[in-house]
Amino acid sequence: MRKNQSKVLQDGFLQQLQDDKAQVHIFLISGIKLVGKIVNFDQYSIELNNGSSQVVFKRAISTVQAG
Repeated sequence: MRKNQSKVLQDGFLQQLQDDKAQVHIFLISGIKLVGKIVNFDQYSIELNNGSSQVVFKRAISTVQAG
């Protein structure tokens, strides 16, 4: 898969979760699980809100799961 194709897939998935205001489970490479709603995202990071805002760098993410 080319880089542009993966960006389109990733952005579409994250945008849908953000639009739906869906709760997401983000698993980091370190094994830590974060739960919250996606407030915003860009090429390098995701802003997650779970009562407080936090920025998660995409390079640290293993899996994003709706749920």
